[in-house]
Amino acid sequence: MGSLTYDRVTVEFDDRILAHLQIVIVQKLRRGESFLLSWRNAAEAGDGRSSAWLHPAIPLYFKFSGGQPPTINPLWLAQLTRSANSSQGLVATGEERAMSEQNHVMRKEPGFRSRAAAASQDTIATEG
Repeated sequence: MGSLTYDRVTVEFDDRILAHLQIVIVQKLRRGESFLLSWRNAAEAGDGRSSAWLHPAIPLYFKFSGGQPPTINPLWLAQLTRSANSSQGLVATGEERAMSEQNHVMRKEPGFRSRAAAASQDTIATEG
C-alpha cells in the first residue's frame, strides 16, 4: 500500500493505481494546471467521496511500498487522463473501468475507498 501526501493529508492507495495516478498528476502539474482529485471513502471514513484541489505550488509526495514499479496499462492511463481533463477532475477508478470502456461492456466500477488512518487527517483508499 503506497501513499500520496498533499498539504498534510495522506491518502493510501495500492501501488498499482498510485503509479497510474502519479503519471496523470505529474502531467497536469508540469503544465501548471490545477485540478480536482477525488476518491471513494470506506465506511469507516463516512462511506462518501473525498476530493482535494491539487495546485502546482503545493508539494506532493508519493511513497510506494513495493520495490519494483508496476506495469503501466496504457488504456487505464488514457481513461484516468480523460477524467483529469474533464470538468469533474481526476477520479481514482479501477482498472476494470478502462478495460470495460475499451470493450464497450458495462461492468460495475470497483472504485477505490478510503478509511481513516492513524493520523486524524490521513485516509486509506482501497479497492471496493
